[in-house]
Amino acid sequence: MEKFEIVKAYEDFKKRISDLEKVINPTNLQSIIQKNEEKMLEADFWNDNQKASKVINECNNAKDLLASLKDVQNKLADLHSILELDDEDLYSLAEESVNDLAKVLDELEINNLLNGEYDNTNAIVELHPGAGGTESQDWALMLYRMYKRFAERKNFEFDLLDYQDGLEAGIKSVTFLIKGKNAYGILKGERGVHRLVRISPFDSNARRHTSFVGCNVTPEIIETNEIKINDEDLRIDTYRASGAGGQHVNRTDSAVRITHLPTGIVVSCQSQRSQIQNKERAMMVLKSKLFQLEEAKKQEKIQNISGGVDDNSFGSQIRSYVLHPYAMVKDHRTQEESSNPNNVLDGDIEKFINSYLKYNAMKGQVE
Repeated sequence: MEKFEIVKAYEDFKKRISDLEKVINPTNLQSIIQKNEEKMLEADFWNDNQKASKVINECNNAKDLLASLKDVQNKLADLHSILELDDEDLYSLAEESVNDLAKVLDELEINNLLNGEYDNTNAIVELHPGAGGTESQDWALMLYRMYKRFAERKNFEFDLLDYQDGLEAGIKSVTFLIKGKNAYGILKGERGVHRLVRISPFDSNARRHTSFVGCNVTPEIIETNEIKINDEDLRIDTYRASGAGGQHVNRTDSAVRITHLPTGIVVSCQSQRSQIQNKERAMMVLKSKLFQLEEAKKQEKIQNISGGVDDNSFGSQIRSYVLHPYAMVKDHRTQEESSNPNNVLDGDIEKFINSYLKYNAMKGQVE
């Protein structure tokens, strides 16, 4: 690299890191760490495992953020040292340092945007095909694989909760849990309608078809004292599991469907081997949905918080995946594009996620 390029990059990095320092507030992070470490030393700390886990997670997150900030500060200092030495032989070696700093700074800026109330929780994702029968159900299967591959790329845990096969191909509906740091914060922008345009593999005349799938993303709420579920408000049905799930599938009536009568919310789970386990999983999803419904009522932001999705049809999509007559994926909110749909459908959706987080921050929305 030329010296002027390094100077330009250095000044840009310096300003971005300065802005981050103001937002992150290292002094406040140190205070959070100290306060939580003192709590961990209390004799009754482990009497409440849920509360203890929350304290530990908050402390670890603060330590991670502080360490990441220190890392970019050190990398910036290294870059400054290269400039101070004013040795042309070093300028050619500086490109790696500039690229490395750019990458870790981008990651830190994105992580700093994940500061919503539920952003640090796991994410419950549901996919529901729109009108179109086999076409839309096959598109739901493609999206299911995309999110599964994305989870693998991020080293997130992928836990299938419910899987309903399509009549001829694809998926009638699917619910899965993605576990990992800030999983909900990362995936919340995927909520909405996803549109596919392609030559249908199911059309003998090779005509172009448009398909829609609704994606709903909800934070996993493990326990909350605010949600009380009465047994008389529930209708619990059992049925024979089908589709993905293991050797027990199609052999026992282990799948569970729970209907919450006052709200009409229906959840189901068939991924576990016993009715008891499936009921526990289904109740977890129900609690998360009811909690978010209550939050939505309080804040009058149903679309942003509870995970409402528009009709699976034209004009309501958040992102289009075009495979024919040209190749392109476009997010209609951020205008982010990719000319390689195959990579995107293989789980390479990070740039769309990051663009949405930045876009959402600029709009000043609180989710």
